[in-house]
Amino acid sequence: MKLSSFSIVLAFALTSAAPATIEKRTTVQGFDISHYQSTVDFQGAYNSGARFVIIKATEGTSYIDPSFSSHYTGATNAGLIRGGYHFAHPDSSSGSSQATFFLAHGGGWSNDGITLPGMLDIEYNPSGATCYGLSQSAMVAWIQDFVNTYHTKTTRYPMIYSTNGWWTQCTGGSTAFHTTCPLVLASYNTAIGTIPGGWPYQTIWQYADTYTYGGDADRFNGDITGLKKLATG
Repeated sequence: MKLSSFSIVLAFALTSAAPATIEKRTTVQGFDISHYQSTVDFQGAYNSGARFVIIKATEGTSYIDPSFSSHYTGATNAGLIRGGYHFAHPDSSSGSSQATFFLAHGGGWSNDGITLPGMLDIEYNPSGATCYGLSQSAMVAWIQDFVNTYHTKTTRYPMIYSTNGWWTQCTGGSTAFHTTCPLVLASYNTAIGTIPGGWPYQTIWQYADTYTYGGDADRFNGDITGLKKLATG
């Protein structure tokens, strides 16, 4: 990667009609990782101010990230709020099947105050057609299938991770999820840019593809109280 009924209290909504600008506001540092980061300094990240990490758990219905367990344990031991993410392959199986696989292998949620709702990483196909051969309507239906299954089994809506470009191209800018699923937006710029899909603001901004302590750099759009609210629902 690379994102609740939206009772989540987050500060400072951003408009979606035009590119957003960064203002002075409270944010919380975080990061996201996968097996590509064989060495992660969780305690160093925490000591520097990071308070959350999102960890790759699964892909499709057959791949389990080999570092998930050790990463999850390392994050927990360092005192970080943590959660798992699933890299979607909409061309290989249904959204429901992939949500079920994710939940069985690290993507679950518990109301313990330190577990984020799972995140669906839905973005550019790394090995084929950008939109996985699906039409815009079929893609929206696939995402809805994943979201509904996750929500039914956990009572939480998953976060959705994507980019403005992919979301616009592959879902037609669908606004089907902006009132339920928190948005994790990837945008490697000094300002976040256009927020797609009718979301009034991003919940988390992945603002760089490197982070001193491992993985990609993220910022939660709010204070630590808001981050804890995201974890507890």
